[in-house]
Amino acid sequence: MAESFGVDPARYDRARPPYPGALVARILAASPGRDVLDVGCGTGIEARQFQAAGCRVLGVDPDARMAGFARETGVDVEVSTFEAWDPAGRTFDTVVAGQAWHWVDPVAGPAKAAEVLRPGGLLAVFGHVYDMPPGVAEAYATALKRVVPDSPMAVAGNDRTALDIYRTMFAAAADGMRQAEGLAEPAQWQFGWEHSYTRDEWLELLPTTGALTRLPADKLAEVLAAVGAAVDEIGGRFTMPYTTLAAVAARAG
Repeated sequence: MAESFGVDPARYDRARPPYPGALVARILAASPGRDVLDVGCGTGIEARQFQAAGCRVLGVDPDARMAGFARETGVDVEVSTFEAWDPAGRTFDTVVAGQAWHWVDPVAGPAKAAEVLRPGGLLAVFGHVYDMPPGVAEAYATALKRVVPDSPMAVAGNDRTALDIYRTMFAAAADGMRQAEGLAEPAQWQFGWEHSYTRDEWLELLPTTGALTRLPADKLAEVLAAVGAAVDEIGGRFTMPYTTLAAVAARAG
């Protein structure tokens, strides 16, 4: 799944939201300089945000299609998993990963980041969390269960919210940082914001999510039709409350 997002990089880049400016500003305020390594940079969404803030950014991504798109937008990218990537003696002030750290080995990843960070440098991993409106979420889960019965995403009526699940994931990320030699005690940050979607805008984003990137066209169309009908039932648009979570740790010394 980690290498399935490049099936349509243009759609991914167009539909996926950027990160809160407050997150970028806080990361840079805690970093000693402006040399940034972006792990799992994808199409370069967060890389371009850091470039706009005056940073020099190098991306690393295992998907050549995503890397190619990012290069076309002005991001320097090397194709590799982070664990196998050769820094060739290079070091950085900041290592970031947006929507990508859960694809990185929880032990090897923080250790590798500590190796390439300069003293005082910052490792910051972050991602968006959201829960679809109830009727839309139920339509999505029901359709997904119908077309892909064994999908772990096809769960309706789960008592745990996405925020509960992702807080657990980011606590685990912080634990991995805690175990890495050379990283200081990690902290966790949280940023709340909202984004409004029309029916078509949401159906543009949904195929870029991990549960749908590998679906055949007919099954994808079935899921999108069900979700589109549910959005129509609530007026054809909705406002999504987002939370962006981050786990961060500084390089000791």
